[in-house]
Amino acid sequence: MKQVAAGVHQLTIQRFVNLYFVETTTPGAWVLVDTGLPGSEKDIIAAADKLFYPGTHPEAIILTHGHIDHSGSARALAEHWKVPVLAHPLELPFLRAEAVYPPADPTVDGGGTLAFVARFFLPQSFQLSDVVQALPTESEEEVPYLPGWRWLHVPGHAPGQVALFRDEDRTLLGADAFATANHESVPSLLLQIPQISVAGAPFNYNWEQVRESVQKLAALQPLAIGCGHGPVITGSAAAEGLARLAADFPMPAHGRYVQEPARLDAGGVQHLPPAPHDALRDKLRLTAVGLGALVGAALVVQRYKKHQQNEYPLKQSEAPKRKRTGEVKRFVL
Repeated sequence: MKQVAAGVHQLTIQRFVNLYFVETTTPGAWVLVDTGLPGSEKDIIAAADKLFYPGTHPEAIILTHGHIDHSGSARALAEHWKVPVLAHPLELPFLRAEAVYPPADPTVDGGGTLAFVARFFLPQSFQLSDVVQALPTESEEEVPYLPGWRWLHVPGHAPGQVALFRDEDRTLLGADAFATANHESVPSLLLQIPQISVAGAPFNYNWEQVRESVQKLAALQPLAIGCGHGPVITGSAAAEGLARLAADFPMPAHGRYVQEPARLDAGGVQHLPPAPHDALRDKLRLTAVGLGALVGAALVVQRYKKHQQNEYPLKQSEAPKRKRTGEVKRFVL
């Protein structure tokens, strides 16, 4: 576990997914920001007990957005701690199993390793209806349970994605509006090499919004940054790195959502641009068919051999007997 700033600690789950323990102004009280992948609840509970005290629980769970690596353990933790889960209203259709997120775009320019892996991701939707509540959106000036913090709407990666910012010391929890490691390189993520970069390119459904969100957060000039993926970055490197990304944002040259974004509203996805041709997917499909044919042929050969072993050895055992019988007869004659 690493400290981002006073009262803010980052826990990394399965080496590349981050969540945050954020203390309130009340001694011993805290809020959990994001919940990691499904099955992470035991590690999170153990970390909370060690950081605070055995049996501790947060005032609430705040989800920066509903993707599986941020909301995966929300239900298990909410039920264990008996606390509410808060998310932006635009995330609720996806967290109440009323809609699914736009499909990933494995063809996006610069998607790297993550783009290849994205081909195997199923559409995401979760059923948290009985535990999730809408984050108040009257203004971006106040985060429930966290005095001194404000939330900012930063869509593009998810429709209701929010970042959290504490003006007092310019601490930013940036969700997946950007990353603090090269998100397109699995080795960089696993090694936690600091680098402010675009986050989750194959899952960004509106690239213009992604750029605007980065620019919005860069204007805050943060001095301590924690994101959904990557290590903590503090000091001048935080503001300067984010400013560089905002000023020279690497807009992809091509991809499903580059020229035309998906359109989403409070009901979920309303329009998807057509999926571009994915040559690699065709190759993978042909490879799978070829492997399937080879496996099928191998099973046929195996069954044939078993059949031969059950039938032919019996005839072989009878043949020597006939030969010996013939030899005896010739000897008698």
